[in-house]
Formats: sequence, C-alpha cells, structure tokens
Amino acid sequence: MSGLRVVIAEDGLIVREGVAGMLRRFGHEVVAAVGDAVALREAVARERPDIVVTDVRMPPGFGDEGLQAAIEMRAADDTLPVLVLSQYVEQTYAAELIHSGRGAGVGYLLKDRIGEVTEFVDGLEAVAAGRTVIDPEVIRQMISRRRDPLSRLTPREREVLALMAEGRSNTAIARTLVVTEAMVAKHIGSLLAKLDLPPDADDHRRVRAVLAYLRG
Repeated sequence: MSGLRVVIAEDGLIVREGVAGMLRRFGHEVVAAVGDAVALREAVARERPDIVVTDVRMPPGFGDEGLQAAIEMRAADDTLPVLVLSQYVEQTYAAELIHSGRGAGVGYLLKDRIGEVTEFVDGLEAVAAGRTVIDPEVIRQMISRRRDPLSRLTPREREVLALMAEGRSNTAIARTLVVTEAMVAKHIGSLLAKLDLPPDADDHRRVRAVLAYLRG
C-alpha cells in the first residue's frame, strides 16, 4: 500500500521528524506533523487524513492527551484509522480506543519493541487497511489488569481504599492521612474510575470498591 495521507502527533521533535521521514521514504505523504493534542485535532479536521499516528503523552499536561484525542476523534468519525506509537501502555484508555470505530483499523505499538522499520510501516499500512495491530506486550498488560483491577491504583489510592474498607468517613480518612477532605474526595473519584465503577445515585460504588479490595 502506498500514498497514504498521514497526520503524525509526537511531542519529541527528533522522533516526529524521524517517523515523518521514514514514511516519506515508503511513499506516504505526511500532511501534518504536530507536537500537541490541540494541534492534532486541528490537523485532522483540516486535512482529513487516511490515518493518524499519535503518541500518548503530550503537552500541556504530558498525561494521556494524545490517546484521549484519538478516542474523541474516533467518536466523531468512526471510520478514522488510528495507530498509537508510545513508550508505555496507558491501560485506562487503551481498551476504549481498541474497541472504538466502525470497522476502522486501530493499532497500539510500543516504540522500544519495534525492531525493524518495515515492521512499523507494515503495521501502519495494516491499520490503514482496516486491521487491528496490537503489540503482544500491550495485550499482556491489559489481560493482567483485568485479572487484578486493584493493580491500577496508586499506593495512595490503595491506602484510601483500605481505610474505606474499615468504614472510615472522608473526614476520618483525611485525618488519618493528614490531607484535606478535598484531596480524599479526589483520590476516591480516581480509584472508582480506575475500578470501572460508573456514577451511581447512591453509595453503591463505594461499597463495590470495598468489595473489590476485600477480594484482592
């Protein structure tokens, strides 16, 4: 396959230019190469590319802005092929990206595990053709995550959850950990999200989180 119109989003200049040059050598057209998620959205809206190649971490927060932008763009256009090229597995949103789209190709490759240039280009062309290309390490980590949902939590979130399991109120947890109640509420919101517990009209999420902790 040749002649794909590609948008690249990568905050590292050397990596961005390296990927662009590599794709050009294989006959593809890089219609935009940008360094942040805002510019990525703008480039895709303007250029209507055949495929997007994006990193996960990007300015301004260097969190998961690139991956979130990819999910949003797939929600707006479920025929848009997306290939994530990253150094690590962002488990929170990886599954959502992989299952998004209406028959559009999707890929998630790890930079450090690509041994040959042709391996990356073949992966990109496969995604553009509608196939799914996932690094085995990404799959391994996602399976591990499903087996142990508590592994997604930070050490502090585990502390908060353990205190919740003891029946402590937010006020009591804040006093024990010597933090504000607002910080406790933030940790609880984060751990509930990581445990895939959707918003509820009552305290069932809190109870279910505690049950998950006790099972772990």
